[in-house]
Amino acid sequence: MAESSRSARVIAVANQKGGVGKTTTAINLATAMAATKKTVLIIDLDPQGNASTGLGIDRASRDVNSYHVLIGEASLADSVIATAIPGLHLVPSGVDLSGAEIELVEFDRREHRLRESLAGSLGAYDYVLIDCPPSLNLLTLNALVAANAVMVPLQCEFFALEGVSHLVKTIERVRQAFNPGLELQGIVLTMFDKRNNLSDQVAADVRDFFGDKVYKTVIPRNVRVSEAPSHGKPVLLYDMKCTGAEAYISLASEVLKRERELRA
Repeated sequence: MAESSRSARVIAVANQKGGVGKTTTAINLATAMAATKKTVLIIDLDPQGNASTGLGIDRASRDVNSYHVLIGEASLADSVIATAIPGLHLVPSGVDLSGAEIELVEFDRREHRLRESLAGSLGAYDYVLIDCPPSLNLLTLNALVAANAVMVPLQCEFFALEGVSHLVKTIERVRQAFNPGLELQGIVLTMFDKRNNLSDQVAADVRDFFGDKVYKTVIPRNVRVSEAPSHGKPVLLYDMKCTGAEAYISLASEVLKRERELRA
């Protein structure tokens, strides 16, 4: 593990719209980071549990999960499990997580549950990536309050800008009310189809609006990326030479460079 004097950077991977490559981005970015000898933790905060499935973690291994961490029945350390990737660990999701939002309403400081659970555990990791549910609910709010920064995967489609503008307003509200240090780490364009003029137009519009907050790396539509989760593997393990895997390696390089600049 990393030295205890170091504190992990916590990045929430969030978009209130589903099907934009959020979980795919979280697990493949984490895998690429781990390949550079970073120690990485993924927290699966989505009741669907796709990040857990995509990393090959079966249901029987999820008895202690992010639900138990949020409601205080388990510590973060008790819920962490190793993945097949050296340096990459996971706090899995569980079916109970879908009801956590209702239960959390009864708690004091309910927006801070995840942040407080992470306190004292960050020295073990270089990066913590939180895979958020596809909605702006209390689970996502917990992730945003716990995070240093937000990464937004954005599908190259017609309504993309409208959705991300709403999320950016939410980030600003969270910054003002709960987490003044929260920043937009970056926007990653996903499911880019170079044969489709709309993808080019959306990419250009997003870059015009957000400038250098948009990563240069674009994640293409790629069959191998879509197939990999059904095999319980990140695409970097499933087919490292496909265009999708190469794109995520490039994205990880960009993210780590941006992180070095932010810490400088």
